[in-house]
Amino acid sequence: MTDLAALAAQQEALVAALVAGGPLPAGFDESAVQATRVALRRKRAGEVAQRWPFLAASYGAGWTSTFAAWAASHPPNGSLRDGWDFARAMGDSLPPLAREELAAREAELSYDGASAPVPRRRSRWSRLRRR
Repeated sequence: MTDLAALAAQQEALVAALVAGGPLPAGFDESAVQATRVALRRKRAGEVAQRWPFLAASYGAGWTSTFAAWAASHPPNGSLRDGWDFARAMGDSLPPLAREELAAREAELSYDGASAPVPRRRSRWSRLRRR
């Protein structure tokens, strides 16, 4: 393996350890990696809260820790998808205000959990009623 390939593999392992629940790669300080994980999950929770304000508000002061616990085993997919995936994962325990926000998003956008959300097609009748 070339030095460049080895460096790329080590970087890939570090990213996986930081954001996707991967194991700590050899040669890295465990406490430093853990501190960075915590900071990245906190940042990610803040980004999702901006995109999903009612979802975040529904969890109050526990939002960051609740989201971070979920995010520990889910790699980032962008704040819109992360919030959507988190809300769906909460299922019946999703608070009412967050459930309404999720329902509004699902009425507006189509999201299959794998690819980026896309606007739902409106029927001809609904377009005519808007005029």
